[in-house]
Amino acid sequence: MKIISEFREFISRGNVIDLAVGVILGAAFGKIVSSLVDQVIMPLIGLMMAGADFAQLKIVLKPAAGKAAEVAILYGAFINTVIQFLIIGVTVFLLVKMLNAVRRLAAAQEHEAEATAVAAAPSPIEVLLEEIRDLLRSGQSPAAAAPKPAAAAHQKGSAPAKRS
Repeated sequence: MKIISEFREFISRGNVIDLAVGVILGAAFGKIVSSLVDQVIMPLIGLMMAGADFAQLKIVLKPAAGKAAEVAILYGAFINTVIQFLIIGVTVFLLVKMLNAVRRLAAAQEHEAEATAVAAAPSPIEVLLEEIRDLLRSGQSPAAAAPKPAAAAHQKGSAPAKRS
């Protein structure tokens, strides 16, 4: 029973579910691209090339004889597969490029928000100058309003001892 609960926990994690969805969508996208290449693009290319059917293009190495099957290099099917790969590659490239642009935009907005927050907070020197300004406006001198250290207050009250 422990194995089943561990497996259930493993499957319910977000990464595994995201991976499964990605694989399923990838398989469906592969079928769409195969259909696009086999049923739309290659017939158009074949029409431009004097009606050649790329799926049937081959180099026969050994013709069929009796029950022995024909031995041939099916380069037309290979061309179809290369075109499918290029379409999928370009699509994935554009998708990754779009995601990176979104991430850069989000990072720039976050950096701008941080810069605004830092610029909005006054520096310690600005705070001190604002306090001095406020004291001057209220009529107190900054020295009078400043707290005095205990040692300095003690020395003012007593006269320095004279040496003889």
